[in-house]
Amino acid sequence: MTLVAERQMEHIGETKGCADHDHDMIHELSKRLDSLWRCDQYIANAQGHSELQKFWEDIKAQEEDNISRMKEILADHISKGCF
Repeated sequence: MTLVAERQMEHIGETKGCADHDHDMIHELSKRLDSLWRCDQYIANAQGHSELQKFWEDIKAQEEDNISRMKEILADHISKGCF
């Protein structure tokens, strides 16, 4: 890395708004919410292709379960003052 690039990045990450594990959960929840948001369109796009449509329906159900679990874990962390 060049000296200029090193100077531009030398202070990144000094200030944290939360612990890494909490940031990880929030980041992952956001990604999964985006994925879930797209599932209905993917299901509609696969109309006439039952195997593919079933695949997207399965993905949607899995994401709904993952999101629900992540929200429960986040709520627990927040209620314990861990967040």
